[in-house]
Amino acid sequence: MKFSMNGMLFAMSSALDAVESEIFDVATFHSKRVACLSIMLGAKLGYSGEALSDLAGAAVMHDNALTEYVAARRLLGNQTTASSIELGSHCEMGERNMCVLPFYDHIKGAVLYHHENADGSGPFRKTAAETPIYAQLIHLADQLDNSFHLDTMSPGKYASILAWLDENRGIQFAPAVTDLFADAIPIEAAETMEGTRVSSALSALLPSYTPDYDNETVVSISAVFARIVDFKSHFTSTHSLGIAEKAAEMGRYYGENDDICTRLFLAGALHDIGKMTISNAILEKPGKLTDEEFRIMMHHADASWDFLRNMRDLPDVVSWACMHHEKLDGSGYPLGKKAEELSKYDRLLCCLDIYQALTEDRPYKSGVSPEHSIRIMRDMAEAGKIDRQITEDIARCFIRPDAEK
Repeated sequence: MKFSMNGMLFAMSSALDAVESEIFDVATFHSKRVACLSIMLGAKLGYSGEALSDLAGAAVMHDNALTEYVAARRLLGNQTTASSIELGSHCEMGERNMCVLPFYDHIKGAVLYHHENADGSGPFRKTAAETPIYAQLIHLADQLDNSFHLDTMSPGKYASILAWLDENRGIQFAPAVTDLFADAIPIEAAETMEGTRVSSALSALLPSYTPDYDNETVVSISAVFARIVDFKSHFTSTHSLGIAEKAAEMGRYYGENDDICTRLFLAGALHDIGKMTISNAILEKPGKLTDEEFRIMMHHADASWDFLRNMRDLPDVVSWACMHHEKLDGSGYPLGKKAEELSKYDRLLCCLDIYQALTEDRPYKSGVSPEHSIRIMRDMAEAGKIDRQITEDIARCFIRPDAEK
């Protein structure tokens, strides 16, 4: 399957930025700025094409384990703050996720060692000579944005950055990497990353690279992204992966080829990416949401559209993922589509999302049996909300051929 990995990585960077903003109360677009800075630095070193694309992927995903790390701390009853992060654990989790990406051999160690200091004082005690160059570039970009909040720029701030880099020459950063900054990123380039402008800057900087991936690789990539999304709340710790697996199985049930089944898996993996913008106070509220809270919750569907719109070479996947709250009678969201505007697989993702959610525990209810879920869905189909035939197909596929009517 040919598609641009950059579109998926861009989507995930937006989602990770939302999580980081919620947890640490920092300026948004951190992942995008780190990617922009890393690409500019890499280009100055002479990287281009695939090599620059690989660096961009590692930079975008440098904090990919944030949801997993925070979830692990919550299980221990610990809150996460910027000062409480165990850098080594956070990096190890992130590197494990990167291992399945098709370009991992080119970026090995870039995430694992992106907090190493040149003098060997980082979490793994690696000196600059022992640290991969991609990790060094990402480290510089990450520390710059964390220290100076590059969502705004001014001559005074730029001068302070240069002075700070000089102070940390040979300590945090290798002299060669430190010296690279002024040449690679003049103040005019730094200004392109201010505020929301950074999204356009990253889109312009990302190399155009559209390799052909086999379906097994796409499924592995999708599963990693599903894990990142699902770790946002322990109540949905397997939700996206469960829908991805069921969507692919339904594709096989309908006699689709491997490519379509893989696309369905990908849509299921990404369908709730917008929920990474929703605070855990709402996602895990042990009672009915207020009208205002429900309005905020509904926004996750708009966020999913916003995150995934850069996957321009997979429009069917984006539609299937983002239409999963639309209803046949037009009462769904975010677009209020009606039956004639919803494809078979738009409808399928909607039905699978309902089926999966009904069977799972939530803070406000316990999961019900698959049979009970189908009875509820039949009532919804009778009311004109969801597809009747797909509901019956789900019953046959996941329960038994003669599922009780």
